[in-house]
Amino acid sequence: MTVTARPGDPTITPALVAEHGLTTDEYDRLVAMLGRTPTFTELGIVSALWSEHCSYKHSRPLLKTLPTKAPYVLQGPGENAGVIAIGDGLAVAFKIESHNHPSAVEPYQGAATGVGGILRDVFTMGARPIALLNSLRFGSLDSARVRYLFAGVVKGIGDYGNCVGIPTVAGEVVFDPAYEGNPLVNAMCVGLLKEEELMRAVAEGVGNPIIAVGARTGRDGIHGASFASEDLSEASDAKRPRVQVGDPFTEKLLLEASLELIRSGHIVAIQDMGAAGLTSSSAEMAARGDVGVVIDTLKVPAREEGMTPYELLLSESQERMLVVAKAGHEEEVVGILQKWDLTAAVIGEVIAEPVYRVVEGDRVVAEFPGIRLVTDCPTYEPEARESADVKSRRARDPHAIPERAEEADPLWTLERLLLSPTIASKRWVYQQYDHTVRTGTVIGPGGDAAVVRIRGTDRAIALKTDCNGRYVFLDPRVGAQIAVAEAARNVACVGGRPMAITNNLNFGNPKKPEVYHQLREAVAGMREACEALGTPVTGGNVSLYNENPTGAVYPTPVIGMVGLVESLAHVTRAAFTTDGDAIVLLGDNTDELGGSEYLQRIHDEVIGAPPRIDLRAEQALIDVLLEAIRAGTVRSAHDVSDGGLAVAIAECMMMDRGRLMGAQVDLSPWKALPLRALLFGEAQGRVIVSTPDAAAVLAIASRGGVKATAIGTVRASSGLLEMTIGSRKLRASVGSLADAYHEAIPRIMQRTASAQDVALASDSVV
Repeated sequence: MTVTARPGDPTITPALVAEHGLTTDEYDRLVAMLGRTPTFTELGIVSALWSEHCSYKHSRPLLKTLPTKAPYVLQGPGENAGVIAIGDGLAVAFKIESHNHPSAVEPYQGAATGVGGILRDVFTMGARPIALLNSLRFGSLDSARVRYLFAGVVKGIGDYGNCVGIPTVAGEVVFDPAYEGNPLVNAMCVGLLKEEELMRAVAEGVGNPIIAVGARTGRDGIHGASFASEDLSEASDAKRPRVQVGDPFTEKLLLEASLELIRSGHIVAIQDMGAAGLTSSSAEMAARGDVGVVIDTLKVPAREEGMTPYELLLSESQERMLVVAKAGHEEEVVGILQKWDLTAAVIGEVIAEPVYRVVEGDRVVAEFPGIRLVTDCPTYEPEARESADVKSRRARDPHAIPERAEEADPLWTLERLLLSPTIASKRWVYQQYDHTVRTGTVIGPGGDAAVVRIRGTDRAIALKTDCNGRYVFLDPRVGAQIAVAEAARNVACVGGRPMAITNNLNFGNPKKPEVYHQLREAVAGMREACEALGTPVTGGNVSLYNENPTGAVYPTPVIGMVGLVESLAHVTRAAFTTDGDAIVLLGDNTDELGGSEYLQRIHDEVIGAPPRIDLRAEQALIDVLLEAIRAGTVRSAHDVSDGGLAVAIAECMMMDRGRLMGAQVDLSPWKALPLRALLFGEAQGRVIVSTPDAAAVLAIASRGGVKATAIGTVRASSGLLEMTIGSRKLRASVGSLADAYHEAIPRIMQRTASAQDVALASDSVV
């Protein structure tokens, strides 16, 4: 069929091609594929589908190296979400995605629509969402703009999740100057389904109708995918119209309608209209099924007059799905949508001819050969070269940094670390989230990992997001290994066996050799850790171009870990609870200080090698911890991470602010170590447990080849943290430490900004 340009469409020029984010070579590739000059609509389609956000053109070769298979993996990468079997015919669907650029220019809607999009990715698999998580990065809270972004993102996440009625059960928030101009907002969703209800987004069945369902299409979010594939700049604020606007109440209706559709037997495929909207959903479903499709834009339900095919195809209006129904079942599909007060319209069909065709009534405005629209996007493996600055930083000796005079009292240092917003309690954040709705939450925000019960069983799933971008910055391979291992440790601390991960790779501009080096090495480290720990990658998201005029963010490959708790009796919390319990350290202390929160917070230095990690030792630690938990010998378990051993012990004593505990701790076995490394170094592979039977825990650890040391006793009513290190004795009020830990963020967020500060925060991206 003949493709014709629409009257009034702009002429294709080099400037227009560049505006659409295509390189000269990519445009030439498009022309060669078509055998002619593209129409404006075709240029828009390719601009979206060949954007970094949709095509993964700089990361796809790397992602193919990740382990993705296990006997229990039902669906790996390539679908809306990954799915693993957990026994009894049940499965868990889960995925993490970013909404970084939208949140940088419109934090509330950027974060809210990020939640909406990840919910849809999960329920299109046939799973009912049961939990939300997030992973957030911001600059320093001393900045009025950062406080504005932080408050807006948290409110957007809370409002959307609360309205839909899905609990937000876990997450992480990090504050570091590296994220000052480019916050990271990653959202994760987890859903539960029966194995036989698994639905895939694969178009099939010639003659089957293609139906647009959910909300009507507007002009919001056009070019959102390409916006997410470019650096932020001072001009980015003008791109607010590219940020979608969410409606959680419509999302709730769409969730229920979609699950009913999937179980009705009337449809063969369903796909979220996410990044690149109707374009990506229709093209990707066709490519997966190796079939052709035709879409008539005149039939797409629009909420604005005069929308062009270009706009209808590229709009990222929220709360929309694309469905392939069984021929002859159109009325039933429409009936289900009407029952939920949603629109549904047949806008095309699956065809035998291997083409992707878009028409506007009788006019063909776009046509591509077969699946090449998706598969012909080029991939790139640019030059990779480590930054000289990073090499120099890693080579510096942290022990050569002179101590401040105040550090003569280690308790001064401990309190400063507890005041660090990265370490301090995030209660200010999660009290804005409903984490108990649906009544399945066993452990909610604030613990090592979340635990959500599986209704009708005695089992639960354990969930965590994790990453230390500072480690990855200093050594991408080791930092990524640590991200996987720490997520696994956190899941094990609550009684879960780590099973699989989803990832969100947040990096800068991959065309820069130092950034591509970070990406390549981080993926290699992730692969090595996942293979060692038996946690395959079931999918995820790559978010590149997280840069602004001041530079790239820290490379931040966030890990979303899912584990299985075999019995609710094994669920373990982090806080000390019982007077007289022994305190046991699993793992060993070292003299490492590199990349620590201590160095950054106390000395404003990001130097040294990140802590060493032994992946075999990590697996042994997990095995020992889970054996001890299942034997009933562990009362609490808490991972040692940011801030080191002293911070972790303090957290065990005051995590439950309503019940502060005391403790006597003797660290004399390590008195030869530098004191600040012992107390505040972040050596890996350590967990603090409290136990009524220290001998049993030590015996299990010995059999498992894990070093374990009894280091103290819980004292319920002392109100003191008492530490002995050789001849040195330290004593601190737990109440004073708790005040610093629990009130740090609320006090910062209570600051009253001037009217000028608020205006600057609202109006400027960088």
